[in-house]
Amino acid sequence: LARGIQRTAVRQAHRKYEPNFHDKYGNLVLLGGATVFTAVWTYVFTQAGIEWGLSPVGKITPKEWRE
Repeated sequence: LARGIQRTAVRQAHRKYEPNFHDKYGNLVLLGGATVFTAVWTYVFTQAGIEWGLSPVGKITPKEWRE
């Protein structure tokens, strides 16, 4: 059993290395994900109408109810 494993390891070591999906597209996928993440959160922070401050006291007021 040990010799079979050893032979397989040697055979794989001599085989030409083929780039897999991660080698080919890994950085591209990572950059794409980071771009989408940044775009979504930028939209949320700028368009959601959130008042950014350390204390919410006096900043949160109920709106008038419309019937």
